[in-house]
Amino acid sequence: MKSFRINENDSGQRVDRFIEKTFDHLPKSLMYKEIRKKNIKVNKKRCTPDQHLNTGDLLELYLKDDVLKCKQKHYDFMKASTDLDIIYEDKNLLLIDKKVGVLCHPDSRDYIDNLISRIKRYLYEKGEWEPDNCLFTPSLANRIDRNTGGIVIAAKNMQTLQILNSMLKSRQIKKYYLAVVRGKMEKKQDTLTAYLKKDEQRNIVTVTDKPSEGAKKIVTKYTVLDCYDKASLLEIDLLTGRTHQIRAHMAHIGHPLFGDGKYGTETGRNRQALYSFKLKFNFRDENSLSYLNNKEFETHNIELIKNFKEKKYR
Repeated sequence: MKSFRINENDSGQRVDRFIEKTFDHLPKSLMYKEIRKKNIKVNKKRCTPDQHLNTGDLLELYLKDDVLKCKQKHYDFMKASTDLDIIYEDKNLLLIDKKVGVLCHPDSRDYIDNLISRIKRYLYEKGEWEPDNCLFTPSLANRIDRNTGGIVIAAKNMQTLQILNSMLKSRQIKKYYLAVVRGKMEKKQDTLTAYLKKDEQRNIVTVTDKPSEGAKKIVTKYTVLDCYDKASLLEIDLLTGRTHQIRAHMAHIGHPLFGDGKYGTETGRNRQALYSFKLKFNFRDENSLSYLNNKEFETHNIELIKNFKEKKYR
């Protein structure tokens, strides 16, 4: 005999589909026969093969052990690293401090070890996610470039992902960045406005002071936290969120980021001094994540700050 308590990610599946995905040695004909004989039940009651399971349902199979052997599973994500810096976690989401050099999603070079694979392994080993039995796969609500570090939000269920996507788009989740730029800023604080145009083929953007065809308005607010003769440490609040906005906008005003080989002066360098260090939830309407409203989360032990204090930026 085996029993399963249906979790949120398993909800919505048919009884027969759930059983097929779970057991290797249970023939379909036998499964349908045992359902008819009431040896497979949902919530202690007779069920049908096409009955949909709901969160909290109890599925019980009163069958011999030899046909109730669970499938042997081999997943690529189990080869991913277990190195995961979790800032916050609850039943709906994870806030992860992604380190510089780690990809958010797989590519041709790093198919196995990337942030989403590490998250899948973590949730699988915790028993919160079963890839063969869940309709939803853990997903990232935002992304950060490989060579930038900072807070990434991972959703554990579809409803959370939809809310996060909507809130990020309407800027009800605010992200703050740290950047080290060349030189001293003329103003302690300023809000910059310009226009950004993206070249999709080259994956590069250009910034101009005046609007042009295909260009989108960008607004970047910065505050100088500290400086020395050749470098300034800035906190940046993106009032618009465009591709490479911080890097391109700061370079446009003559203060490129250290380590930026694309928009700065350091040809061949590709580890720009940029970190998404703080995140704040600022919801305008009630939703299932409202318990996070007005809460702020911040990363610590950021190498960028350490390097700045040691005046390594020259």
